[in-house]
Amino acid sequence: MNLSGAGDPAPHPSGAFVPGPRAEREPTGPGRLAGVRLAVKDLIDVGGTITGGGNPDWASSHGEAAADAPCVAALRAAGARVVGKTVTDELAFSLEGENAFFGTPVHPLDPGRLPGGSSSGSAVAVAWGEADLALGTDTGGSVRVPASFCGLHALRPTHGRIALSGVLPFAPSLDTVGWFARDAALLRDAGQVLLGGSSAPTPVRAPLRLCIAQDTLALASPEVREALLDWARRAGLREERLAFGEGEGDAAVAQEQGTAPWRDWLTAYATLQGLEIRTHLGPWIRARRPRFGPAIAPRFAGALALDESIGARWRAWRTDAARALRERLGQDEAWLVPAAPTVALHRGADAATRNAFYDHALALGALAGLAGLPQLVLPLRHTQGLPIGLSFISAPGHDERLLDLAVALSTA
Repeated sequence: MNLSGAGDPAPHPSGAFVPGPRAEREPTGPGRLAGVRLAVKDLIDVGGTITGGGNPDWASSHGEAAADAPCVAALRAAGARVVGKTVTDELAFSLEGENAFFGTPVHPLDPGRLPGGSSSGSAVAVAWGEADLALGTDTGGSVRVPASFCGLHALRPTHGRIALSGVLPFAPSLDTVGWFARDAALLRDAGQVLLGGSSAPTPVRAPLRLCIAQDTLALASPEVREALLDWARRAGLREERLAFGEGEGDAAVAQEQGTAPWRDWLTAYATLQGLEIRTHLGPWIRARRPRFGPAIAPRFAGALALDESIGARWRAWRTDAARALRERLGQDEAWLVPAAPTVALHRGADAATRNAFYDHALALGALAGLAGLPQLVLPLRHTQGLPIGLSFISAPGHDERLLDLAVALSTA
């Protein structure tokens, strides 16, 4: 059934929304989000519409959602109005923001750049002003990267804080529902709703102590690294931490020889994500033999070819590494890390550039992903006319404190 009542509007040059009739829904109650326009990634259920997952064969083999996902229902109950479903990279398997079937949403500042994915449409809808708030999903960086590329406020929450029912599963032990906004106050208001807060005024919480995750900066391009360090110097950050853990010997030599600690985080993340994809999407892929775009097909083929026997080693590694990271992080700190290793990539970036970006972005994203941490992104720096996401990770459950930090830094 078509409940939108909006017909099929002419496509906007942003390309943020799924082609066809808009899935528009009125709010179901009053609240702190009254008047807020909400866009929803097409991996998240909106009742009465098909969750297409960015792939036409997935869409044609699945029926309409019977109800809104709980995250959508909560925002509508707080007064938000759904203005449409947004384009996603196919079944979430990308960080670039391209879709071979529905097009690439247009970067808000430079149409020659990629918006970042897989929550590309959600980020672009907010950045272009077509929505005030947008839901995305984040497994390895799919909210954090487009927020950085497009200059938005965003949060990847602590794993498990927001229910994943009504969300297309990708790698469930890593999947989260995140959100974008153009200003920190709305980001926090939405968080108050999504994280189960009351309607009372925001309580006063002790501020987090800000530190620099020094080893993560080695994965950033020179211009991103310098912009983040410049902000840190101006903000008076002095304390340094090691996010990836202690390495052996000289860090530069380790990087050159491929023995830097971040490579284990990358391998663990890629392996465990691939095995979960094999479990949750593999049966449908084998039965349906769907069409995938040329960049996406080899990724799914690689995941389905993984040997399950390697999983035990990397699950044990994850348990130990995540525990050690949480112990290093402590209860009252937030660590500055790059939200993405580069500014927005050129649409015509070659394979070597994309591969290097992917490795560094996934390694950075794996910190919060494998350890279940919340991560905040703020658009407080630019270089060459393009945004750089200033990002902080903190201990599990400190989502609200990170949202307070967003407001404090954005108004400082």
